[in-house]
Amino acid sequence: MKVAFTTPEIFSLVRRTNLAEISEFLPKTLHALGADVRVFMPLHGDLAAENILDLAFAGDVVIPEDKGELTLKVYTATLQGTNLPLVMFDHAELFRNRHPYGDDNGPYADNWRRYAAFARGVLASFELLRFSPSVIHCMDWTSGLIPLFQELEYRSQDPKHPAAKAGTYFALHNLAMQGTFEREILPKIGVPLEYFRSVDGLELGGRVNFLKAGIEFATIVGTHSPNQALRLQAEERGDGLDESFKRRKKELVGVLTGIDYRAWDPGTDMLLAQPYSLEEADPLKGKRKCKAALQEGLRLAVEPRTPVISIIGRFDSDSGFDLLAEAITPILERSTQLVMMGPGQPEVLERLRTVEQTFSNCCRVLEGYNVNTAHTLMGGSDILLLPGHFHPSNSLCAIAMRYGTVPIAYGSSGLEDTITDIQKDPKKGSGLFFDHYGVGSLLTALDAARSLFKKSKDWKMFVRRCMEEDFSWRESARNHLLAYRRVTRRARPGK
Repeated sequence: MKVAFTTPEIFSLVRRTNLAEISEFLPKTLHALGADVRVFMPLHGDLAAENILDLAFAGDVVIPEDKGELTLKVYTATLQGTNLPLVMFDHAELFRNRHPYGDDNGPYADNWRRYAAFARGVLASFELLRFSPSVIHCMDWTSGLIPLFQELEYRSQDPKHPAAKAGTYFALHNLAMQGTFEREILPKIGVPLEYFRSVDGLELGGRVNFLKAGIEFATIVGTHSPNQALRLQAEERGDGLDESFKRRKKELVGVLTGIDYRAWDPGTDMLLAQPYSLEEADPLKGKRKCKAALQEGLRLAVEPRTPVISIIGRFDSDSGFDLLAEAITPILERSTQLVMMGPGQPEVLERLRTVEQTFSNCCRVLEGYNVNTAHTLMGGSDILLLPGHFHPSNSLCAIAMRYGTVPIAYGSSGLEDTITDIQKDPKKGSGLFFDHYGVGSLLTALDAARSLFKKSKDWKMFVRRCMEEDFSWRESARNHLLAYRRVTRRARPGK
């Protein structure tokens, strides 16, 4: 299986979102399973150059742009510590001196131009590289125009080109980020106005939508879980795209992502006060030491019988902060300790600091994201609260479970294939859901968890079940290969 994997970021080189983790570990594991996979990405100015090996100039690709042409330089390389091939596109104005999405002032105004050029560059480079992929794996909105340009410029005009022969797998990551722009860009990126249509076209809410382009024109559309694939077709669950998902339901698949157990293993994690594993008679013995170290390090009361609840993520509505803002006070009034880590707007962080001062004995706010701190939080916490109404990946939840940290999440958030609710299946439960997206429902789930926590024998069994769950990248990669075979079977002429 030959796979062209397209992404704006990859974990070891440039990381802005957790899309970077998927974009590294999935291709690496596919490669280990024997797939001929190459990662295609822009050569951003902030790439970690020390992790790029054997950088070599492969040649130029000349692509149409507005009323002229644009030249992209193409480089090949290898990712440090792996045999994973990289293909990178260089352009001084579009990529080299810029970040993947934007800067401190917000998203770049010309992201439409940048990622239209990237999409065309990927397709044009196959001939230069003498690479004929069976599947083009397109990660999220930044690759959304690839299936469309493939239809417009290769299948209909140059069917012998390797870009015309591949099927496309469009992977949804975060529906909150759709890549929307004014319709005036259409002639500038060479897309006929007829493709700006509400049904099976690029239009959504009167604007050009790159994510919708990928959904409408890809061979297969992939989501992060089978249940999510079903829920996206429901009104108000598809972020305005539910009609597109309904129309393409036969081409909609759900494949769970994985986590890197070499990086996230409590049995070998040297960042923990005491590593622990299922091989021990009582793994909670080590976890209790981690909890005490966490409490002491954060100047919280060292109280083993008080549950420590962690929240990790950006403090905004996409991550559930709208709900969390209402729930913080009643959570802290329930004899708990709450640790929140993540970035946010200054006014939001100021509000959280006020809460921290009010509950100084049981609340801590850690501004920004620090991976080392994330390890100690996973090791020392009893519960991970995932308040978001939608989770584009199950990785944070899966990591928590491997560390024996019980997840509590919204029951329609996309984690239904990761968590088994102990309230509905006491013998197989590995977490808890709150059924309604509201404070009352969240607190009911938290109270159920607190009740279990007080029963040490039951809690120990609960934690062991969490740690036994397997969300390895190897399993995820195998399922992606099955999805790719579906792509190759269904690859068809354009609409």
